[in-house]
Amino acid sequence: MTFDFSASHFALFEQPERFAIDAPALDARYRALQAQYHPDRFASGSDAEKRLALQIATRVNEAYQILKSPLARGRYLLGLFGVDTQEETNTAMPMDFLIAQMEWREQIAEARASGNVARLESLNAELRDDIAEHEAELGAALDARTLDAAAMAVRKLRFLEKLDQEIGDAIEAALF
Repeated sequence: MTFDFSASHFALFEQPERFAIDAPALDARYRALQAQYHPDRFASGSDAEKRLALQIATRVNEAYQILKSPLARGRYLLGLFGVDTQEETNTAMPMDFLIAQMEWREQIAEARASGNVARLESLNAELRDDIAEHEAELGAALDARTLDAAAMAVRKLRFLEKLDQEIGDAIEAALF
């Protein structure tokens, strides 16, 4: 059993190293790799083969999850380009983005306090549109190799991801 652990996620899934991916091809390659390396196929093998199959399956699953997620894929691409997104240390954001975040949080808090699930779902739909716009911004920045702008887009998307979680938590709390 041979496997190149040093291959990038893109090489593993036979995708070009760019933000836009061919999702059906990604899914098909994932299924093919799972069929080839799934640990169950090596159940009667040696301990070393079982361990290697598990390591490969873990690597395939991790790479697939990263490429499937636009935020994780953008973060990964920036890492390949040698760019640290500084998500933990650089929280500086444009003022208009920060104001929008405060407005989102206020609207979520109001809807949560009133138990208004319909409003929370509406906010969720609006946020999904906002996330899609920022994902497009990230893709354009990566394609143009404007890496500082791409890193900023990743940081913005991380904020939006937290808002999405807040809305999901608020909906769940309102329903139960």
